[in-house]
Amino acid sequence: MGTISRRTVLTAAASAAALGAASACSDGGSGGSSNPGQRPGGGSSTKGGGGTGGTTGAGSRPPARSIGDGSTSDTGPQPGQSRPERLKPGQRPPQFVVFSWDGAGELDNKLFSRFRELAQKHRASMTFFLSGIYTLPESKKNLYHPPRHPVGASAIGYLTDAHIHSTLQQVRLAWLEGHEIGTHFNGHFCGPDGVGRWSPADWDSEIRQAKQFVKEWRTNTGFTDLEPLPFDYDKELIGGRTPCLEGQRNLLPTAAKLGWKYDASSPGDLQMWPGKVQGGRIWNFPLQSIPFPGHSFQVLSMDYNIMANQSGGSPKGDPARRAAWRTQARDSYLAGFRRAYDSNRAPFFIGNHFEEWNGGIYMDAVEEVLTQIAGHPEVRLVSFRQLVEWLEAQDPAVLRKLRTLNPGQKPTGGWESFLGTAGPSPTADLPSGSGAASGSASPSGTPSMR
Repeated sequence: MGTISRRTVLTAAASAAALGAASACSDGGSGGSSNPGQRPGGGSSTKGGGGTGGTTGAGSRPPARSIGDGSTSDTGPQPGQSRPERLKPGQRPPQFVVFSWDGAGELDNKLFSRFRELAQKHRASMTFFLSGIYTLPESKKNLYHPPRHPVGASAIGYLTDAHIHSTLQQVRLAWLEGHEIGTHFNGHFCGPDGVGRWSPADWDSEIRQAKQFVKEWRTNTGFTDLEPLPFDYDKELIGGRTPCLEGQRNLLPTAAKLGWKYDASSPGDLQMWPGKVQGGRIWNFPLQSIPFPGHSFQVLSMDYNIMANQSGGSPKGDPARRAAWRTQARDSYLAGFRRAYDSNRAPFFIGNHFEEWNGGIYMDAVEEVLTQIAGHPEVRLVSFRQLVEWLEAQDPAVLRKLRTLNPGQKPTGGWESFLGTAGPSPTADLPSGSGAASGSASPSGTPSMR
């Protein structure tokens, strides 16, 4: 996880429109309430902002049902989840913010633990995209048959057995605290010989193996001192993010066939309300173009892309500039948040990696951003799964009207007037990824490869 291999990066000259081709991947209501809160064992959730109702999964729970070799078990509904409520006519939408993590392994830097603890403090939920091979010992790498690559090959390598042990513990605790466990697939192949050339059948194989490694960690590792993961991964897994934001086109048919609810692999879009792709079957949750202080262009809402612009993709940039870079990263995320919060209330997506690039400044920036925005009224710090559930509980006519708002655009006449009666929208669903909103610029540079 600690090295950087082939990936498409955003150059410092790229504009918002050029972000669509950028890579973002790594190796390796009312009254000040925050999101539906999570606590181990099914704590209660907060209310307000029109987003939540009662919790599920709390109180007495049915006996766990062991699955397969006992690596996973069905323990019933996930603790701490909230039943989404439909917006009332004229009600202002909550401001959803999704913090997501690619790879999601626990190494010696304890970043998985760090951000779990931060989420507990602020009653936040997140999405952890687990790489399947992070549960597979390197001694068993012959079990991985990556599409179009040699058996056992991986661009990100394998975790040590001790780190696998720690990762399994973190994944278990994260789910019990209300976080989502998605997938970052397995071998993280990018570039000309990467996932961008995979077929739907290749993706089917990759997903099947990613699930199998999670569902059979007990057999593959030989660990006997860990409890099973408390979820049925076949039911839990409803979305993911591809390596380097590549290959979505051929992933989507497979995702739809598997019954996935969303995909977060789009290589970039604007801060607008999300729509569906693949014939209206999959919610499309792209990284977003956000203001980049000190520059005339925007940057994707992910730590890697900010780093790529600051230190040319090097994780060991000039130490003398790191304090300024940290401030710039923080202010970029906060500017993206404020633009949505003060205008169209489009859900805001922030992507991360458990890395210590440029001395860990991006982890510090993300922590400060989460801490600052958690206290705002009507903010909901949720997982992608929770966002899907809220979206699907809404009146489709209301969602159509929300999708007519461009980045930074406030509803004409205020929210009470704009959503007072949804009615048929004169604007059809905007295809996510089209860049059809106003304010996008022509690219002044092209992405480079790393």
